[in-house]
Amino acid sequence: MQFGIFTVGDIAPDPITGYTYSEAERIQNIIRVAKRADEVGLDVFALGEHHNPPFVPSSPTTLLAYIAAETERIILSTSVTLMTTNDPVRIAEDYAMLQHVAKGRLDLMVGRGNTGPVYPWFGKDIRQGVALALENYNLLHRLWREDVVDWEGQFRTPLQGFTSTPRPLDDVPPFVWHGSIRTPEIAEQAAYYGNGFFANHILAPNFAFKPLVDLYRRRFEHYGHGTEAQAIVGLGGMSFIAKRSQDAVNAFRPYYENYPLFRGSRLEDHLAATPITVGSPQEVIDKVLTFQEGFGDYQRQLFALDGLALPIEVALEQVELLGTEVIPVLRKEMEARRAPDVPDAPTHGSLVVAKYGDAEPRQPRPNPNRGDNLSGTSPYQDSDPAIAAHFPGAF
Repeated sequence: MQFGIFTVGDIAPDPITGYTYSEAERIQNIIRVAKRADEVGLDVFALGEHHNPPFVPSSPTTLLAYIAAETERIILSTSVTLMTTNDPVRIAEDYAMLQHVAKGRLDLMVGRGNTGPVYPWFGKDIRQGVALALENYNLLHRLWREDVVDWEGQFRTPLQGFTSTPRPLDDVPPFVWHGSIRTPEIAEQAAYYGNGFFANHILAPNFAFKPLVDLYRRRFEHYGHGTEAQAIVGLGGMSFIAKRSQDAVNAFRPYYENYPLFRGSRLEDHLAATPITVGSPQEVIDKVLTFQEGFGDYQRQLFALDGLALPIEVALEQVELLGTEVIPVLRKEMEARRAPDVPDAPTHGSLVVAKYGDAEPRQPRPNPNRGDNLSGTSPYQDSDPAIAAHFPGAF
């Protein structure tokens, strides 16, 4: 079981002091939170992708690459990589490069996001959102597994004799989670490829996403990747922790109830009706254990800890409490309750072993004189010679 945190990099005025972090401060604070997560032994740090204020993570690969250099063991991920408005060729190359920089400590979550205006900003039609997500991932999947790709689809120019560089580390692509809270087609695609499915179980009513998770599990088994119980599921969450329950509620209330998204609501109402966990370490533990009861055994639990204008000192304390007071107990309890045939979440190491066993992983070495895409027929010295790349004519 993997435990970690995710951030969307939001900025808002502190309702107590009135202070608003600058973009520069927020970016540095994200780095501090990620480093603290690594120090206290969390498994995953995930970063969202947004292209509008008041959010700062417009380039997740840039920030995650820096964090990779500043951390030792934590897996780096995205809490969404926009599969709709990013070019899948760009995703293939950027995240393969990041995988190399992070020495395999990388996976990613692909999804449609929740910002409607982003579609026209990147020249896309929101009415084609689901079709874009499906087609673009289908291409990404091939780009990471085939040295030479010929492809033609609906939403981008065709590819002829195309090689995405660099190839994934050890020729093993990053593991992909498909994130969705409302789209059965995305659950179906995740199941078809045997990828993970992530439901951000955070703001909707308790267990609102169970039907979608159950659909993914059924289709995972249908496509022959394992039993329903062996499907790879991740859940999101939001928590605020203090040694005493009422202290947690009192400290979190002004940040929650004054945040624009929740203004006019009562924290207690959300605590009763949604998966948000605010209280003592034991109360947070108890509520998260209900997720396992409701959704079945799952592989990844991520918490949002640093948003809603929380001061950085408070956010760092939250990471500390999560890593020292909550996660050790959850690891023990959830492992004791887990069925024996339920797998762990894939990592680069486990995927390398699954592909190669005891053999040495592939290390692609390019053939020369291919920079113009007009010379030679094989991009790598060990590429299958039967697969010849036929390039467009020169003009």
